[in-house]
Amino acid sequence: MPRLKNAAICIRHLDWSQSSQIVVLLTEQHGKQRGLAKGSKRMAPSSIARFSGGIELLTIGQVVASTRPTHDLATITEWDLLDDCLHLRQNLRKQRIALYAADAVNALLADHDPHPGVFAAMRLLMEQLRGDQSEPALGRFQWTLLSDCGYRPQLERDVHGGGPLTESEAYSFDPRAGGLTSRRPIGSWRVRSSTVQLLRGENWDAADVVAVQRANRLLASYVRALIDRELPTMRYVLGNTH
Repeated sequence: MPRLKNAAICIRHLDWSQSSQIVVLLTEQHGKQRGLAKGSKRMAPSSIARFSGGIELLTIGQVVASTRPTHDLATITEWDLLDDCLHLRQNLRKQRIALYAADAVNALLADHDPHPGVFAAMRLLMEQLRGDQSEPALGRFQWTLLSDCGYRPQLERDVHGGGPLTESEAYSFDPRAGGLTSRRPIGSWRVRSSTVQLLRGENWDAADVVAVQRANRLLASYVRALIDRELPTMRYVLGNTH
């Protein structure tokens, strides 16, 4: 059985039994891994030594697991907690942002497909949520996630025809074509020039907070269009805008 040992972020978990868990881990070098951690919830000294007292959602650790090509679930044998990210449990808005980020990663990434850039972006987001720039941190993360997965929006040329975009106070974003257009196809969204300029420059920290919020809603809406469903945690980003 191939064995992996890697840094990982827990992006989903559920109880399998009174003593075991099924977890989804975003690993640094091995992509998204689903696994069964038998005995991870036991309070026996041997279990605590192997699993740091359990695997909690939105924590960072070092995982040791065995995988089999014929099995959907890896066997999680060890979890060494590196960062409990307690700050995410002390602020509701920050926790919601991190939960949405975890759901977006789970939805966009295929199992076992390495995305070290996404892992680094997720870890950076969780670190930056210790500070006061939550919205810029989310924008930076969403942009990196989409870009790394091959869904970076086209903002420089018209996605319908490929010609240059005419500068305007507002643009149309066609989620089916993946970017801006001078036309107004059915299902496209109107996007302000200030939002487009922010996305083009990616200067999240210096941008107006309203522009950052609009950009975050646009990117979350684009994720929704890509996966053809709305994640429950998307409402924390979209608000009442649907």
